[in-house]
Amino acid sequence: MATKHTGSKSSRHGRKRRGPAQPMGHTRAGQIAWVLGAFARALRPLVRLALAFGVKHAHLEELLRDLLLDEARRAWLEKGTEPNISQLSVTTGLNRKAVTSRVRDTAVSLPQSEMSAEARTLTLWLQMFADDPAQRLLPIVSDDESVPSFEAVARRASRGNVHHRAILDELVRLRMVIERDGKAELAVEGFVPADDLKGMLSFLGDNGRDHLLAGVSNILGNRPALLERSVFASGISLAECERIHQLARERWNGLHHEMTREMRLAFEAAGEQKTARMRVGIYTYYEDGLGENTALPAAPSESPGRKSS
Repeated sequence: MATKHTGSKSSRHGRKRRGPAQPMGHTRAGQIAWVLGAFARALRPLVRLALAFGVKHAHLEELLRDLLLDEARRAWLEKGTEPNISQLSVTTGLNRKAVTSRVRDTAVSLPQSEMSAEARTLTLWLQMFADDPAQRLLPIVSDDESVPSFEAVARRASRGNVHHRAILDELVRLRMVIERDGKAELAVEGFVPADDLKGMLSFLGDNGRDHLLAGVSNILGNRPALLERSVFASGISLAECERIHQLARERWNGLHHEMTREMRLAFEAAGEQKTARMRVGIYTYYEDGLGENTALPAAPSESPGRKSS
């Protein structure tokens, strides 16, 4: 099929190119455009969350500046250099005054989910339950070491660093465990703090961060490729989406227990001197109707109720 050729601006003015045009993706500007495109897709759900909770542009701008500086400093440190103000300014594009005012320790506002004694305790307990359904119900304490107890599970999961009573109280508060008559009973199938906004946001941040870190690591190519794959389809019914969603849930349950067992054994064998961390996850998302690839209606060019003169 014949294609219509459209000349460049320079060719229309009769100027000759000195060489073949470089593909946009091979130029610095082209690569930046691609990165920003991926950035926009990854940020869109977080912008949706921000708007739902009343987060404003000023909050996001301050956060982005802090993250730019933090990651810029990290990049320099990986090269063996403690960066000065000028180096951070050039790397981030922030002026020296902004860099000087923001070189400080970043405050952590959310708990790290992998450091949660409650999550580790419940995960270990769920593994025990998967191996033996009778262990859904445990005595809180037991004088007989041969009888599993919640106290023993909590001590094993937290390496004795957190008292079992504090862990149990938190799990009861989150409605993940029921306490009655000196016994504790599992009330959930996984550590998903659905009634705790702070906990849910913590998992959102940690799960999303590690998923993106795997993809970023693969793109930068500075280590062996990490597992980061998905399957997808469009043009199917919502009923089929839900059927496949349930299939993914069922298959994940088996893999979840296997991964949990392997991580627990690795954790117990490592001792406190080991510092590596790992996260394995799965996700499913589907929608019908307006998605990010669907064009929005044109925004009004003037305020409602105001007429142009």
